[in-house]
Amino acid sequence: MNTTYFINSMWVLIASIFVFLMHAGFAMVEVGFTQSKNAVNIIMKNFVTVSIGVLCYFFLGYSIMYGADIGGVIGTDMVMLMKRPIEINGISFEAFFFFQAIFAATCATIVSGAMAERTKFTSYMVFCFVATIFIYPIIGHWIWGGGFLAEQFGFRDFAGGTAVHAVGGFCAFIGAYMVGPRTGKYRKGKATAIPGHNIPLGALGVLILWFGWFGFNPGSTLDITSDATVHAAITTLLSGAAATFSSLVFCLIKYKNPDVPLTLNGALAGLVGITAGANEISYIGAIIVGILSGIIMIISVEFVELKLKIDDPVGAISVHGVCGSFGTIAIGIFSINGGLLYGGGVRLLIIQILGVVICGVSAIILAFVTFSLIKLFMGLRVKEHTEVNGLDAIEHGISAYINL
Repeated sequence: MNTTYFINSMWVLIASIFVFLMHAGFAMVEVGFTQSKNAVNIIMKNFVTVSIGVLCYFFLGYSIMYGADIGGVIGTDMVMLMKRPIEINGISFEAFFFFQAIFAATCATIVSGAMAERTKFTSYMVFCFVATIFIYPIIGHWIWGGGFLAEQFGFRDFAGGTAVHAVGGFCAFIGAYMVGPRTGKYRKGKATAIPGHNIPLGALGVLILWFGWFGFNPGSTLDITSDATVHAAITTLLSGAAATFSSLVFCLIKYKNPDVPLTLNGALAGLVGITAGANEISYIGAIIVGILSGIIMIISVEFVELKLKIDDPVGAISVHGVCGSFGTIAIGIFSINGGLLYGGGVRLLIIQILGVVICGVSAIILAFVTFSLIKLFMGLRVKEHTEVNGLDAIEHGISAYINL
């Protein structure tokens, strides 16, 4: 073991801690963008996501994702990390596992925001078990664990634009659809706004998430000495900034006011959009991806809410599912290593589109089966009086605020 091994292991450990802090960001965004009567419930869901996610990934998820490959489909032989190398990818195996375990929990927590304010706490817990034991690990194996998408097709997803964000977004889409909209969201077929109760808290959450993304993307190189690490940090910064600005301007043009929640989600859209190609998309490409992500997110939010009539209180479907997919496909256009605009032709673009479709359809099917079984045996939605009075008071017996 040389000095590089220890330096890079330390880097991955630090990056993992950055990513762990993102759970505070997710919690604050979801709490701020929803009603005060459900704040405790949302905080509890975010806490239990970390708990369940890490444990399930340790017991079985990691083995499915990174164990010895069978047929390019599933991994084996690392249940509870009983069989493990001393190092992997040039760093400490323990540091690598720590990094990946936090990623697993991140994928699962995306779903909680889309299903907020009307989903049973226990039912969400069951979904977390399935998501971190099987749904995320199996698709992650195809992309990162030696599976067929990366090894046979050449599909690229550097830090999880599809593996983490799009998969979480597609699961959120099915979950929000199956649990149904919040009471009062649609009246006579028209959507009614249900404002979040604490936008400053939501803004703090976005900034925490942005901070954590500098571990999420640059940390995925697993090598602090690599030029790709700094490149990923810069593209992450540029795309987030560009998306924030584009969503703000788009709101001014379309709605005649600088909508705050949409602008905040715009920043997240840009960060999600660049995640898959942060190491190989050019700086100008990162700005373009950010600009388009901010605009696409707003169009998607409107489409999901008004046309599909799916109630997503925090915009998770559009931010993570749609922008994660778009950013992954954008590699085929803006990658400096074979992208369409850099002399690579359309081959990479076709591969990226195909990979996103395969992962998206698989996530939708697995989520549909999971939520269908939960709905059949446990039920997904709380009773109407629980929703009206707030999940905090009924499910948890406590309010987040003393005066409520």
